[in-house]
Amino acid sequence: MIFYFSATGNSRYVAERIAAATGDETISIPDCCKSDHFSFDETDKTVGIICPTYSWGLPSIVQEFLEKLTLRSRPSYLWFAATYGTTPGQTGRFAEDILKRSGLTVSAKFSVQMPDTWTPLFDLSSKEKVQRINAAAEPQIDRTIQLIQSRTSGDFIQRKMPLWLAKSVYAIEYPSMRQTHHFHVEDSCIGCGLCARNCPVSAIQLRDKKPVWVKEQCVMCLSCLHHCPKFAIQYGSRTQKHGQYSHFRLS
Repeated sequence: MIFYFSATGNSRYVAERIAAATGDETISIPDCCKSDHFSFDETDKTVGIICPTYSWGLPSIVQEFLEKLTLRSRPSYLWFAATYGTTPGQTGRFAEDILKRSGLTVSAKFSVQMPDTWTPLFDLSSKEKVQRINAAAEPQIDRTIQLIQSRTSGDFIQRKMPLWLAKSVYAIEYPSMRQTHHFHVEDSCIGCGLCARNCPVSAIQLRDKKPVWVKEQCVMCLSCLHHCPKFAIQYGSRTQKHGQYSHFRLS
């Protein structure tokens, strides 16, 4: 089985590519969290975990999931993979440390570079640029599949940052980024409710046909922004000119 968290589809795409090659089942981490399902009696000898990199570390929802995860039949090969835009920071190390506290050993760690969806900073308005990045990801995914199929152990994560620096950036930047007061909604909103339905932590409610953030913090995955059919949800002042991105469209 492969557990994944994916806001715009990058990690989901990688998870499904790997699952198609290995015959594994993919399981959504947000679905597990919403249903309070953290214990698994799997018989699989291989278990995978894949997620994006946020502030050089784990998305909050993935950290919560890993802290509560119970695998009653311990896998003989447990792997972790991070998708990232500029650097995976120390995402693999953070996941490994959490799992170790539960008595689980990570056999291998991987990374796949894909479009960085943090559009408050990164510009994804060029479709050609996005296509080039995604095309370059394919051989990385193929290599990851080969290593998983051969049950190769080791740390294969590229472009890591020093652990002390990653810890500092994650501790300082991520809590600030997660503050929902950064969001605003433009008049083009049609009140479709897609953002509220798909928020992984139910931080959005529709009131008077407009989205309202009812929690001070969210995962800050920007799923609401990237999937808005009218691009009416913005974060700060730069996202509008930096475009939207998704590997999979939500409905």
